[in-house]
This record gives sequence, structure tokens and C-alpha cells, in this order.
Amino acid sequence: MTTHVTRQQFAPAAEPNVIPFIDVLLVLLIIFMVTAPKPTTDLQVDLPPPGIPYAADIPPTVVVVRHGATGVEYLVGAERVPIEALARTALAAMLAADPRVTPADAHYNGRLFVRADLDVGYQTVVTVVDTLEHARFRRVAIAAQRADPPA
Repeated sequence: MTTHVTRQQFAPAAEPNVIPFIDVLLVLLIIFMVTAPKPTTDLQVDLPPPGIPYAADIPPTVVVVRHGATGVEYLVGAERVPIEALARTALAAMLAADPRVTPADAHYNGRLFVRADLDVGYQTVVTVVDTLEHARFRRVAIAAQRADPPA
């Protein structure tokens, strides 16, 4: 006995088969989760170096850069110095502020503020900051001031 199969019994399915699609998506998700970099936050902790027991509160030293009669002038306090002696003079000013301060303390804890006139070129200010940082001062900053006095 033979059975006849009619065409109506094998009608195409109207819904797609999504199981393989979900399997591929899950595998891709696992791959991306494994290979993605871990989110980290960088936190800079400023620990004192070993061997410096005295944490001095050294008053900030101001380095002024301005235009003078002979060109650019560099001042530490009220003393005019050449740029070659800038770091040495700034260190001497910090050491004179507190007799307990050692040169290592001054390089690590001493704050230097570079203040420049508005007509001094940016490159000159960057050169001063680089000179002080190359002399191993860790805390060198540019002191900002208002261009226009408040009304």
C-alpha cells in the first residue's frame, strides 16, 4: 500500500529558525568580552621618596619672566638672574626660607610658580618651565593672572 503525499502537507514554514543566529551571537559576545580591555582608572599617588623624613612646608617661590631694556629678564624674588642660573637661584631661595630644608626636600616639596608678562612669548615661558623641571623640581606651575583688572 502506497500513500500519497499531497503538497499541502509540506507547506514552507513562515517563521525563520533563529536558534543558530542566537548561538553565533552568544559566541561573538563571549569573544568580545574576553578580548575587550579591562576598564581601569589611573590614580596617581604622590608618595614621598624614601630617605626624605622631613616634609617641609616650603613657601612657594615665584619666578618672573618679563621684557626688560636688554630683552627677556628672569627674576627670582627681586634678584635678576640669567636663565642658566635660574634653577640654582630658585633652590637657594627655597633653602634660605627654612634652615631645616635640604636640597632633596626643596626639589620634592618646593613649589615654583612661573609668572610671565602678557607680551612674553609662549616659547620663553615653556623654556623656563622645562629648565626648572630638568633641574629635578617636581612642582612647577604657571601662575595665571587676569589680563584685564576687575572693574
